[in-house]
Amino acid sequence: MATDVHRTVTGPAVHVEGLTRSFDGRAVIDDLRLDIARGEFVALLGRSGCGKSTLLRILAGLDRDIEGTALVPRRRAVAFQAPRLMPWKKVWRNILLGLPGRPERVVAERALDEVGLGHRVHAWPKTLSGGEAQRVSLARALVREPDLLLLDEPFGALDALTRIKAQRLVGELWQRRGCAVLLVTHDVEEAVLLADRVLVMDGGRIAHEQHVGLDRPREITDPRFAALRARLLGLLGVDTAAETA
Repeated sequence: MATDVHRTVTGPAVHVEGLTRSFDGRAVIDDLRLDIARGEFVALLGRSGCGKSTLLRILAGLDRDIEGTALVPRRRAVAFQAPRLMPWKKVWRNILLGLPGRPERVVAERALDEVGLGHRVHAWPKTLSGGEAQRVSLARALVREPDLLLLDEPFGALDALTRIKAQRLVGELWQRRGCAVLLVTHDVEEAVLLADRVLVMDGGRIAHEQHVGLDRPREITDPRFAALRARLLGLLGVDTAAETA
């Protein structure tokens, strides 16, 4: 099976063409095509097992056993649902983990300030709340100065209030940084709230595309927001009429 993963210098932040990834002879991703513009925020929806996280892992460079082409920036970072912090390292050391060279602590401090955790520089991971741990994970991604930020359901394990705060933070970071973002999520409301464009994956391909032409900040009470949410839920096979009955 051929692997063709390159790094873009010019053009879109992500260009995928003819991408196929199979497991035991079954194509989880099948001849997929995708472009993400520089600075664009894209959300990816789909039923469980449709290949969303597999696609993200390929774009992150964590899965190279593919056919086809995936062009991605050299500078990219990923944050998963589980923060994956090393419990034996203080927060600031977790931030710098894996960075080339010998970065100084001030690099971690700046990233923690950006996510509102400057006061937790010397904390141990076990003392963090779920929301704090996820913000540390975001800070660890930000220190890499990514041109592409990959988010794999980063808010899935958070309670409702913490989730809202985390969504707002990601939106602010994206607007400040200007990097391209691909957010994998099961939450349709979250996708419409944050993204410029929402994609629905089905059968290993991008089956539907929805541009979100709403001004920011967005309000879930806006009838246009509700209409987009209902349309996307319908594409995912959810009967919104039954949902509100």
